[in-house]
Amino acid sequence: MARVAIVTGGTRGIGAAISCGLKEQGIVVAANYAGNEAKAAEFSDRTGIPSYRWDVGDHEASLAGCAQVVADIGPVDIIVNNAGITRDGTLHKMTFEDWNEVMRINLGGCFNMAKATFPGMRDRGWGRIVNIGSINGQAGQYGQVNYAAAKSGIHGFTKALAQEGAKFGVTVNAIAPGYIDTDMVAAVPPPVLEKIVAKIPVGRLGHAEEIARAVVFLASEDAGFITGSTMSINGGQHMY
Repeated sequence: MARVAIVTGGTRGIGAAISCGLKEQGIVVAANYAGNEAKAAEFSDRTGIPSYRWDVGDHEASLAGCAQVVADIGPVDIIVNNAGITRDGTLHKMTFEDWNEVMRINLGGCFNMAKATFPGMRDRGWGRIVNIGSINGQAGQYGQVNYAAAKSGIHGFTKALAQEGAKFGVTVNAIAPGYIDTDMVAAVPPPVLEKIVAKIPVGRLGHAEEIARAVVFLASEDAGFITGSTMSINGGQHMY
């Protein structure tokens, strides 16, 4: 029987590449999205991957959404926590809402999705959770105390949950992408983007498919001895 995966934020950018990459490996994928119905419909029509709308930062909505996927497709074996937002600004200008929304969705979403699916994985003796962190959660970034804190929290969440899942055949890992050629990065003013690329030793932005290939590996049978790890995919921009 084919494995079943949910990819949050799975209809756009890195998430769309992950959804497609998993499907290519014979995994049955459900792509979660938050609000852009037109984009989600276009993605589903083009790929054949069903899309499900819920706010991963809403605990009850996440439980209900995952239950619907189980009813429609089957028990969930793989979770990719990719959904995330930015609300950038220096602390001096950042509102509590800017802080709270980023923490609620980026970090709270990981908890909510794990809470909905981890028990079933543990009971069945197999599971893969892959959390998408960020280079900015490792190195920090000016004007992103909320985003950097949430992404850094994801890395800690990953290591702690990995210890809980290990003896039950459930691995939990993170990927920390650097700057990837997504719509979010494309919105950066060209002069600023040039400065960013100049700091990347390989001399270019990353591609969403490069992140997807790493997720596919971590979600596979071959990665059963890897857990609690963070894979940095940033072109050498931050090494530690």
